[in-house]
Amino acid sequence: MNSVRNILSDLEELSRLNFDTYGKDFLLNYEKSDDDIKAVILCATILRTLFRNNISTRVFDTGLAISQFKDKSTRTRFSFASAANLLGLTHIEFDESKTQVAHGETIRETSNMISFLAEVIGIRDDMFIGKGHTYMLEVGKALDEGFQTGVLNIRPPIINLQCDIDHPTQTLSDLMYIRSKCNYELDNLAGKKIAVSWAYSPSYGKPLSVPQGLITLLTRFGMDVVLAYPEGYDLLPETIEIAKKNAEKSKGSFKIVHSMEEAFKDADFVYPKSWAPFEVMKKRTELYEKNDQKALNELEKECLQINKKYINWTCDEKKMKLTKNGNAWYMHCLPADISGVNCENGEVSAEIFEKYRIETYFEARYKPYVIASMILLARVRDPISILDHLYRKNNRRIGIIF
Repeated sequence: MNSVRNILSDLEELSRLNFDTYGKDFLLNYEKSDDDIKAVILCATILRTLFRNNISTRVFDTGLAISQFKDKSTRTRFSFASAANLLGLTHIEFDESKTQVAHGETIRETSNMISFLAEVIGIRDDMFIGKGHTYMLEVGKALDEGFQTGVLNIRPPIINLQCDIDHPTQTLSDLMYIRSKCNYELDNLAGKKIAVSWAYSPSYGKPLSVPQGLITLLTRFGMDVVLAYPEGYDLLPETIEIAKKNAEKSKGSFKIVHSMEEAFKDADFVYPKSWAPFEVMKKRTELYEKNDQKALNELEKECLQINKKYINWTCDEKKMKLTKNGNAWYMHCLPADISGVNCENGEVSAEIFEKYRIETYFEARYKPYVIASMILLARVRDPISILDHLYRKNNRRIGIIF
């Protein structure tokens, strides 16, 4: 009965929102309205409830969900495939090395050739400043042309599976996790403090998109967001400005500090995550464009040495004791660099990670539903009726109730 009431109340709340997602790409969270974001969260919640109650959520009878990963991925790669399957789509991963792209085929041509029966395209391109988001926009223009000229029956929406600016599927999953710790109400996030902090890593060139996505998203809900990093480890300037404006509008707060301890003080949530400085990532992109491998190797060595100056920027018991009642929720997008486990010194101590390890799995498990929600909202004109139909039809996924 609880699940039934939850679905009905979530559907009612969804019906009160003025969201505009049909036929739209989902590239950057901060381009979406508050109601768009809330709609993704509510739709993901309903899909998750249906699945957990053994009710089929297969909306599509046919169709492809195409993913393209220009960087390594575990959680997002399998979450996209899971989301496609959840909705009844067939997932195909687009591998450039196995296509004519390797022979010089253009983005414009390829985007149309793979999309004849595609319902959605997911793209990860996160490693180079000014490249990933731009690439997604180029694919979008090619799809627009294909649809407008009648080459494509539909214009498949694009979902950003991480770019150089934002990681919306991750940060919305993070938002769902934070919401779960606040009695499943977004309104309850107001006044909660989260420390989004740089943390030491022995590796180089980690994207900026997760911290950028967090500060531009969580400031929309009245949270007190503190961004901490050593001098010089700045993020993309425009994301800082967006976070400031969001905090002012939501009556939350946003500030930058250069002390991990200060950021952790009285925090309800902590998110220690390594990233490369914005200026370094810009230089890295320039060298990549010149194909200057020697200079790239030298830049990596230089940056790793600079990183070592801040080896004490790690999430450990001493810092966690500074948080609210010494019991903040530790969060991470995974995989974390864990001191004494997968590296000598890293983002988090083994003791703290092990204490919250299962919680990080709970954090990650929202992502398939977030992606499925994005697909459904982009491809279905009346998602409320569809979700209500799925619930009332009550088709069992398997023949037993569990």
